[in-house]
Amino acid sequence: MTSIALIILLALNILWWIIIAHVVLSWLISFDVLNMRQPFVYQLYSGLQRLLEPIYGPIRRVLPDTGGIDLAPLVVIFGIYAIRIIIANNLGAVAY
Repeated sequence: MTSIALIILLALNILWWIIIAHVVLSWLISFDVLNMRQPFVYQLYSGLQRLLEPIYGPIRRVLPDTGGIDLAPLVVIFGIYAIRIIIANNLGAVAY
């Protein structure tokens, strides 16, 4: 059972890094540091967007409209940390 929990923790850690990369990339695009007309930037951003939209979509439908601020990544990161803490506490592990 410990190995399954460690695999779940690894998957949550990878998801956390993907979300962080998406948020940073969206900030860089918003502040015109990166340009969406560059093929690599467009492919990377659209790939991350397609990967994370099934996670963000249901959360965005529940959250109130906050204008230009997207709080869905923050809610997902909070959920990831909550799941990691629950798994670690239930198994007696120290891997956060």
